[in-house]
Amino acid sequence: MDTELIESKNWFQSNWKWIIPLVLSLVLISGYLFSSSDENIMDFAQAYNDTALYEKAIEKANSNTRILETVGEIQPIDKLAILEGNTIYADNNTSVVLSIRIKGTKSNGKLDITAKKLGSEWEYKKILVRCKNPKEEITVVDSN
Repeated sequence: MDTELIESKNWFQSNWKWIIPLVLSLVLISGYLFSSSDENIMDFAQAYNDTALYEKAIEKANSNTRILETVGEIQPIDKLAILEGNTIYADNNTSVVLSIRIKGTKSNGKLDITAKKLGSEWEYKKILVRCKNPKEEITVVDSN
């Protein structure tokens, strides 16, 4: 009768193929979250809650014939688009520069907004829609 020594692998040796990508992913995600300053997190939170800011901008964009021809009617923004975008508030949250992705009925793009808050209403200094296909920038409002 042969007696062979059977070596068993330890837990890490058996599972390293999925542990290493998981650990790297966690490190990257936590690095991204903690590298953002508190101001940036507050800016995203403010934009997330201030729906009138981008809803009225989309309303203005949807009244532009060139936008309707190129992008189509811009759909309402989902909350994930705000988190994926770029938001900077200034002047005690009365001034904002915002860039978010948009989905139109014909194509997708980015909506860039520069606005100043007067009382409870936003006054738009600039509303710009950027499309990739066709590559075009369409100015909706530019009162600089």
